[in-house]
Amino acid sequence: MLSEPRSGRFTAWGNALFAGLASPDDAALAIVGEDAVHRVEGLPGESAPVGLTLALGRLRTLGVTGLRMALPAPGHPLGLSGPPEFNARALEAEEAVVCFGAAFGLVPEVYEAGPEGDVHVEVVWQVLPVREAPPADVPSLGEAERELAEALREATTVLSRLDVAGSGPVAEAAIDAYRARAERGREVLAPGYPPRAVRVLELAQRVGLLVSLAHDRGHGAAVSSGEMVARSEALRPVERTARRAQVAAYNAIVEERERGVR
Repeated sequence: MLSEPRSGRFTAWGNALFAGLASPDDAALAIVGEDAVHRVEGLPGESAPVGLTLALGRLRTLGVTGLRMALPAPGHPLGLSGPPEFNARALEAEEAVVCFGAAFGLVPEVYEAGPEGDVHVEVVWQVLPVREAPPADVPSLGEAERELAEALREATTVLSRLDVAGSGPVAEAAIDAYRARAERGREVLAPGYPPRAVRVLELAQRVGLLVSLAHDRGHGAAVSSGEMVARSEALRPVERTARRAQVAAYNAIVEERERGVR
């Protein structure tokens, strides 16, 4: 969770566009990010892939009024609602965008092109039919915030006990450096999101970074098989909590709208 998911950028800036808080060009530029180009394939009425600006406008004419993000993992269809074909494609990509207002979903296919040393990334979003049903296992912002606070405490305690690299001062320094870089160069979410969603996303990224550091910085003193299993078991629910909170943050605008309608 060290970088923003492409589906997160698509969701956040698509919602800003649909709310009239971002221009089509600004939204498309933000979605592309550091990639070379994004295209959308499979839109009704289009026989070939089209650019993001046209695709976002077409989605609006098809009835889409909002977007949700999905971050599924094996055994955890987070944010998905079916059908199985869409779920399988989203699980393979480990992310997806689900439309609100019309039964469409988008799954990114990522391609690298160019010679070594000058590789650029191209993304093709595949439009597929989805089932109109509540997304799986997405908490409210309040639930996500409470769960994250507890997960951060538990992970730090367990990983420190196991002496896993990434649970002490080195991790804190890395987290602080990551936050400083993010604050210099990235707007959290997009215009129109409530402050609580921004706060939840930032905390989810902090927890996700802690998990990544624990995985990537060696075994510390956790050298026995039993200790390695204990570390994995400690990290699994924490990572799951961070993913659920991230989805809750990106989906906050649509979820608040639904609650208001009710």
